[in-house]
This record gives sequence, structure tokens and C-alpha cells, in this order.
Amino acid sequence: MVYTGVLTKMQTEFLDPIQYYLVFENDFIHMNQLINKTIEMKFVGHQCLSCGLNKPIYRQGFCKSCFFDKPVAGDWIMRPELSTAHLNKEDRDLEYEKKVQLQPHIVYLANSSNVKVGVTRKSQVPTRWIDQGAHEAIEIVEVPNRYLAGITEVALKDHVADKTNWRKMLRNDNADEDLIEWRQRLKPYIPNEVKDYFIDNNTETHLNFPVEHYPEKPKSLNIEKQMTYSGTLAGIKGQYLIFQDNTVFNVRGNEGLVVELNI
Repeated sequence: MVYTGVLTKMQTEFLDPIQYYLVFENDFIHMNQLINKTIEMKFVGHQCLSCGLNKPIYRQGFCKSCFFDKPVAGDWIMRPELSTAHLNKEDRDLEYEKKVQLQPHIVYLANSSNVKVGVTRKSQVPTRWIDQGAHEAIEIVEVPNRYLAGITEVALKDHVADKTNWRKMLRNDNADEDLIEWRQRLKPYIPNEVKDYFIDNNTETHLNFPVEHYPEKPKSLNIEKQMTYSGTLAGIKGQYLIFQDNTVFNVRGNEGLVVELNI
């Protein structure tokens, strides 16, 4: 069976184990069903997720002009503390920014390669944790806008990591942590204007990924450079496809690429 389409991050279902779906314009693939099967992948071209043109992808699935112009790629996406919609101040498109920024946001702790702090919209829990390959996570603050979540993350990342080591995550080289204890340890560093939003009565969420074989030395596949690849799927974690030869492919990191999959 041959499928051709534009890569976007895999859609997921929070089940045991996590269920993954690769969605194309006119079709979708239930990726869990492909574990232990051979997948042939071929690079075909580009399609910007915003303008839809066949232009080189710059970042986050966007061509360079869209990345620096469209509101969906504003700096506040990656740096929530730069959000200004709560001040009625526009960055690129105030209507869009109010829609996204002025809704409940969560500051959380997740353990994938290590304990890290992160921010996501409340509606994206637990999807955000799945995408990061976290095997356990917990909410620590729920605030009414993105700015408050952002300044909390900035304050806490002086005391806990804010990045995931993707190689360590894919090797499954991590230890269980007491995230409730971590939450209490970090509580004193939460900004004063956020302290009333602290959550102290919830428990950890645990996630189980469909992986039969973890790579000892993950090798990242650059399909745009290599053009073609064939391998047997050994599992899926985060947004990575893991193959039996230790090759790993970051689907989200290759958004906007047009590929052909022969299964």
C-alpha cells in the first residue's frame, strides 16, 4: 500500500499503550498496526503548512516568509512569557493571539529524559506530554492566560530543566521520579502573582508507549537529504518513529515535507 502526503505531527489517543495516527489530506494510517512491519519512505517535496506552496521549510513546518509573518509562528509560541494579548497588545494578529493566549494554561512537570518544566494550553493535556515522550507528568499550576504560565516557567527553569534530551528519551534511559515531591520543592519559586493558582491535590499521570525495542544509539534520519529509507518499525515514542536498525525519525520535526510511504 502506497500513501503520499504532507507530514504533520502524529495525532494521538491517550490509551494503554498510546495510539498513533499519521494523518494525510485524504487518508490516515494507524501507526501502531505497523510495528514489526517494513516501511519504505521517500522524500517527494515541500508544502508549507500555512501558504501551501512548494517552498523549502524553514521552521515548524512553515516556509521562511510565513514563519516571520503568520501569527501561528509568533515568538510567544516558543516563549510564552512574551505573550501580550492580556494587555490588548498585538504582536501579529490580536484576534488570533487573544483566542490562543487568553485561555487556561497549565505549567507542568514531565519526566522523559529528566524532570523538566513546561507550558501548554489546558486543552492540550495530556497530548503535550505524549508528544514529548514523557512516561510520567503532573500539573503544578493552572492559570487563565499564557503570559502567567510563561513567567512561571521562566522562574522555575532556574531550578529544573526546561529541555528534553531526545537521545536519552529514545533510549528509555530514565528513572521514575516523585513529581509530587518535585512540585513541593519548586513551590517557593513560583512568582507571587501566580501562587494562588498552585495545584496541590492531584496525582501523577503515567503514559505507556508502544515500543518493542529501544535504540541503544539513536541515529536521526534526515529524509530530505537521504531521499529514501527502508526499515522495520520497532516502536513509537513522543513524535519519533523508532526502527530496528537504531534509526529514528522525528515526524513533528519534519512537518511540511511531502513523503511517499510504501507499507
